[in-house]
Amino acid sequence: MKANERRSEIFSCLMNSAKPVSAGALSAKFGVSRQVIVQDIAILRAEGCKVISTSRGYMAESDNRAERVIKCRHTLDELVDEGEIIISAGGRVENIFVNHRIYGRISASLNLASMTDVEELHRSLVAGASKPLMSVTDGYHYHTITADSERTLDEIEGRLRARGYLIEI
Repeated sequence: MKANERRSEIFSCLMNSAKPVSAGALSAKFGVSRQVIVQDIAILRAEGCKVISTSRGYMAESDNRAERVIKCRHTLDELVDEGEIIISAGGRVENIFVNHRIYGRISASLNLASMTDVEELHRSLVAGASKPLMSVTDGYHYHTITADSERTLDEIEGRLRARGYLIEI
C-alpha cells in the first residue's frame, strides 16, 4: 500500500470510529511502525484534515457537528454529574476555559466523549496532583460542547439548567 493510500485509509478509520483510535492500533492494522502513523497524522493535518489527539488516541473532527459555548458553575464533586448529563444526551465536552481577571483566558482541551473519560478526569483531579481549572474562578467556567444537532445542544442546556449548573451568558 502506498503512503497516500495508507493516509487516506487512516483518515477513513478515524472518521468511522466513534472512539479514539490509538497509534498502536493503527500501526498494527496497516503493518507500519507507530512512528510512521504519527508522521502520517502530521501530514494529514498539514493537508487540512481535522485530526485531534486525545489521551486514548486520534479522532477525526467532524465539521457537521453543532457547537456551543456554555457557562457553568459547580463543585469538583459535581463534575461527574455534569459530564454524565452532557454525554448521556449525546454531547461531547471539547474543552474548558476560564476568564481570569489577571491572566486572561486560560483553556485546556478535554475531548470527553464517554463516561470513562469523565470518570478518569475526575479521578485525576481528586487525586490532588493538580487543581481543576475552575478552582481559580470559584467554580465558574466555560465549555465548548458539540453534538449532532442544535436540538441536542438545547436538550443538554435544559438538563444543566434544571440541575442548577448552567449560568446564563
